[in-house]
Amino acid sequence: MISELKSIFKSEEINLKSEFIEILVSNKNLYTLIKELKSNEKFSFNQLIDITAIDYPSRQKRFEVVYIFLSMIFNQRVVVKTHVEEGGAIESITPIHISADWFERECYDLFGIEFLNHPDLRRILTDYNFEGHPLRKDFPLTGHTEVRYDELEKKVIYEPVKLAQEYRNLDYASPWEGIPNTLSGDEKVLKDDDEGN
Repeated sequence: MISELKSIFKSEEINLKSEFIEILVSNKNLYTLIKELKSNEKFSFNQLIDITAIDYPSRQKRFEVVYIFLSMIFNQRVVVKTHVEEGGAIESITPIHISADWFERECYDLFGIEFLNHPDLRRILTDYNFEGHPLRKDFPLTGHTEVRYDELEKKVIYEPVKLAQEYRNLDYASPWEGIPNTLSGDEKVLKDDDEGN
């Protein structure tokens, strides 16, 4: 299957991971590639599992949009990735996979990624008056507004958050890596046994 994919899509980066195929595709070829993955009987990736995005603020093309497909005939998964810059847009795949509708709306709502020719591109998880896109790395942890229901006025009230903070890069060492030059519990026991013998 890999060789057939490489012969059809020569300009794209195609790799075999441990349990799935990964394809890095340019925005201009995304729609054509996904259509071919579904319609070509050699591939039959006819089930869309998920569409999500990853935010890399330091990259020129800030967002990596990830599509996951399943071929039930061949019991094979493919992950298709493309990159889009902030304020950029990519082609909607809803004409190919109708189930992409809500996935693309979710990416639009949470990351601000535009999908061209989407039948109903609007927020799906946050309120219509919501400011910003909450899964972006530069979105403040406190948000921009506080929403509460006022019992006296019998309506929802929007108030500015008083704890607003600037963007922080929280790049700390992982607590799971431990302190350098220390031994884990198993290594200590083995060392004590060696010294005792």
